[in-house]
Amino acid sequence: MARVLIIGAGGVGQVVAHKCAQVPEVFTDICLASRTVSKCDKIAAQIKRPIKTAQVDADNVPQLVSLIKDYKPDLVMNIALPYQDLHIMDACLETGVDYLDTANYEPPEEAKFCYKWQWEYQERFKEKGIMALLGSGFDPGVTNVFTAWALKKHFDKIDELDIIDANAGNHGQPFATNFNPEINIREVTAKGKYFDNGSWVETDPLSVRKSFDFPEGIGPMNIYLMYHEELESIVKHFKIDKARFWMTFSDNYLNHLKVLQNVGMTRIDPVKYNGVDIVPLQFLKALLPDPASLGPLTTGRTCIGCLIKGTKDGKPKQYYIYNICDHKSCYEEVQSQAISYTTGVPAMIGAMMMLTNKWRGKGVFNMEQFDPEPFMEKLNIHGLPWKEVIL
Repeated sequence: MARVLIIGAGGVGQVVAHKCAQVPEVFTDICLASRTVSKCDKIAAQIKRPIKTAQVDADNVPQLVSLIKDYKPDLVMNIALPYQDLHIMDACLETGVDYLDTANYEPPEEAKFCYKWQWEYQERFKEKGIMALLGSGFDPGVTNVFTAWALKKHFDKIDELDIIDANAGNHGQPFATNFNPEINIREVTAKGKYFDNGSWVETDPLSVRKSFDFPEGIGPMNIYLMYHEELESIVKHFKIDKARFWMTFSDNYLNHLKVLQNVGMTRIDPVKYNGVDIVPLQFLKALLPDPASLGPLTTGRTCIGCLIKGTKDGKPKQYYIYNICDHKSCYEEVQSQAISYTTGVPAMIGAMMMLTNKWRGKGVFNMEQFDPEPFMEKLNIHGLPWKEVIL
């Protein structure tokens, strides 16, 4: 019996609202809030059981506090932008309510993956007696849990961890991003970084590439080394010699992105235009298709997983665990494509873990710090079945 407040009504927020509504024995009351309440109302109209909607500016802590005090949720689910993580955490601290998000805080003026700002809330959340669960999406999120599962079930020691994310889908648009364009392009144009024997090694953006043969008929695709936030927490909590993150991009996407970079449209610093400060990337976001509009257009599948090398009982072992998700099937279920689905379902499951006391603690936590078994069980039940292969 729990009340949840979901903040954010984009593609992922839509999935979270649908999936929470499918589990009434846990999520007895749901409120969906956003700066634009009409988006919440549109999502609420899709859902068979009644949910509440509300207007809130996630950058405005007093507004957030007022809504939390009025609705009295047991958990606040932050499905808004990474820029807003700290504001929502502040509101949860003030009201004494548990917190969950899907991505680490990013300062608007700098494209940077770093948990430092949120980890600094550890003592304040602990003293308040409340819990924050960070990064309960797929990557970060499920990939963290996959790693914890592998250590619990298959390895005594992990030598190499490669998190590999493929979108083998097609939306038919000349250039579009599958989630918030501003966040997506900031991530892709940032320098790459990986962990190697106790040190971080930096690379130029998308300069390291190789081919990976994806399972179940997806086949070979180019994967590019990037930096992603789950690497930071995983190597903090587990002893791993080398950890890397890889993602696929089509040649079409990369060619468009290169031109946009060359003409300055991916800049995140303000420039003067007709006497007004504008941020080029934010202007570009306004021109690109809304990711939520891509749902009915997108076909194909995603494949996200962990390729792990290590030892068990003194013998070398190589292991691959992954999920494949179909864009069209996701849209038929929740009217969002698989990119949103693979983030939204784990957010719901993470909330379920907290609300049913399967995962519980005081302070700020990452996904891999808890027992992976109950979460892995729910993935199979709620739409993200996983497979594992001993190589």
